[in-house]
Amino acid sequence: MLSFGIIIIAVNKAIDYYSFITIEKQMMEKADLSELSFREVLAQHRLSTGEPQTEEIVRLALEKLKASGKEVRIYDSSKQLLGLAVDGIIINDGKPLIFEKNIEKALSGSYAYTVTEDHLLYFSTPIQDQYYQNAYVYEFVEDISYFYAIMDQIRYILFAGAGGFIVLITLSSLWIARNTTKPIKLLLGAAQSFSRQEFRRVHLNRKDELGMLADGLDSMGRQLHDYIQYQKQFVSNVSHELKTPLAAIRGFSQYLVEGENENKELQKIYAHLLQESDRLTRLINELLLLSRFDKAGSNELEARKTEMNELIQQVATSMGAKAKDKGIEILFREAEAEDKLLTRVHANVNPMLMSHAIANLVDNAIKYSGSPSLIELMLTHTPSEVVIRIRDQGIGIAGDELERVQERFYRAKNASTANGSGLGLSICKEIVERFNGYIDMESQIGEGTTVTIVLPRA
Repeated sequence: MLSFGIIIIAVNKAIDYYSFITIEKQMMEKADLSELSFREVLAQHRLSTGEPQTEEIVRLALEKLKASGKEVRIYDSSKQLLGLAVDGIIINDGKPLIFEKNIEKALSGSYAYTVTEDHLLYFSTPIQDQYYQNAYVYEFVEDISYFYAIMDQIRYILFAGAGGFIVLITLSSLWIARNTTKPIKLLLGAAQSFSRQEFRRVHLNRKDELGMLADGLDSMGRQLHDYIQYQKQFVSNVSHELKTPLAAIRGFSQYLVEGENENKELQKIYAHLLQESDRLTRLINELLLLSRFDKAGSNELEARKTEMNELIQQVATSMGAKAKDKGIEILFREAEAEDKLLTRVHANVNPMLMSHAIANLVDNAIKYSGSPSLIELMLTHTPSEVVIRIRDQGIGIAGDELERVQERFYRAKNASTANGSGLGLSICKEIVERFNGYIDMESQIGEGTTVTIVLPRA
């Protein structure tokens, strides 16, 4: 607002400056003509009388110039008023307003003028005699009210036009911005949907670069969708096909382990073969579970209202033996309340899948924790959310890897201390998100990891 006011002041000053240049030029031309007329009077009087007579010169000059302004004055070289005419009438005993500085400047050989508050312009010009000396000062007064009225009209037209132009530019900018940003937002939304593997048609009814970009994005989305579906179907088919030969390999491995009692080296080899068969079996089961998620809709997961305290307690109990073998204690802290009924916290989930997700997280905590240590399972709740935390004292995860550990097949750099497929956390993420929840992770190297599951409360 302040800068806008400064602009208005600057424009007003510019209008006044250039307008007064025009007025000043007109007054100078008028002063030059009046000076010529005055000098003619001087020349004629000198030719007729020989000696200059001031009173007669002033009278003749006033007679000739009295109509050249609202007021006409003649001064001598000592700044004395010699003659005055007002509205074309010569006044003998008048006492007009005199600006002495104008007279002094004119006697020095320059034009001089002053504008009063009532828009009267007092313009003074020197008159030289035959010896080229400034013997008189001729001054006329002009009413320039018309000039200020014209400037006011110019200002009004200028500012009205500027205001209209600003409004037009603003409306045009808004229209252009809307028609430019709207398709950009559409394309950005489509790109974000693609990053979440949510593919939809992208179309803009326009022939410019944005339209071409939309068509290219649409084509890319369709190709990515087809490729991902093909990839998921391929993983599902391969996993199914591998189950039968892998079951046979595991069966023979088990037979060899149990049948070899003499050669200890062979027994170690057979045991290792059985262990790897079990690992491949778990990997295939996890791949099949992911395939099930990829194909199933939310209504096919058989979610129901489930009491979460009981579910977590069952997981803690079932994982307790494995933790104890490694010297790890599992401690479950259930939701607390004065009224026991208030501790019954429900969420709409599939109990088997949610148990699998929590058990997978507890299993990770056991695998990457040393002995002795503690794993805490905590359940808290708000009026709208169920919050499950699994906190361990394990090796931790680097900060730059926290976002990636939930990706399929990604394993942290320090995860080589335990066997894994890199699918466990991604399966947990898939399960939790299918029930409208999310997983958050906090971790520090050497201090442990806290995994938080947040679900809508039923």
